[in-house]
Amino acid sequence: MKLIWLGHGSFRLETGDKVLLIDPWLTGNPVLPADRHDEATDGVTHILLTHAHFDHSADILELAKKYGVPVIGQYDVMSHWGETEGIEAMGMNKGGTVALGDVTVSMVKAEHSSTFGTPEGPRAGGSEVGFMIGAEGRMLYFSGDTDIMADMDWFGDYYKPDVGILSAGGHFTMDMKAAAYAARRYFKFQVVIPAHYKTFPLLEQSADVLVEGLPDVQVIEPVVLEAIDL
Repeated sequence: MKLIWLGHGSFRLETGDKVLLIDPWLTGNPVLPADRHDEATDGVTHILLTHAHFDHSADILELAKKYGVPVIGQYDVMSHWGETEGIEAMGMNKGGTVALGDVTVSMVKAEHSSTFGTPEGPRAGGSEVGFMIGAEGRMLYFSGDTDIMADMDWFGDYYKPDVGILSAGGHFTMDMKAAAYAARRYFKFQVVIPAHYKTFPLLEQSADVLVEGLPDVQVIEPVVLEAIDL
């Protein structure tokens, strides 16, 4: 199984015959070279969306139409897109699980917000979520944009994820200190990968605090478009 950072909160997960794009943000992503967009998305079989903010959703409809692949996300947004955009949309909600061949995707709560920008102002875009992704005997917790939540306690106990992909850039989500705290208190991760950082000066630029806070966990700082073997 290979996990590839596309910058910011975007990832590509390759497992078996499946290629999942999670919150793929291409247009305007300052850390993903424009001439490598096709490389980042080639072969995609499914797209996952955690919430509606532009830096997670802006390219999803174009990609779904270009590659003819389903989008998996929160029911309200998926139902709307399925009816109005002519894409294959798999709507689900928190507590639900879908099987994509040998891969399972379970939707869990996040603590953030979820809106689309419009000329008339922000419009609600369902609710923010995270995912538990089971593949090749591992369980990956993809937190999406979130603060620390008490719900993480049962996430860790019930799903038992061994890999945490945690939004940890601060300002809009947990920062590195908070992510380390959450990982120590609620989970027994073997591997932690920070996300949603370095993109803009407003966000944290280093994962040193996360590394220092998790001395018994392998913290891997991702590099854009370089595969991490899990």
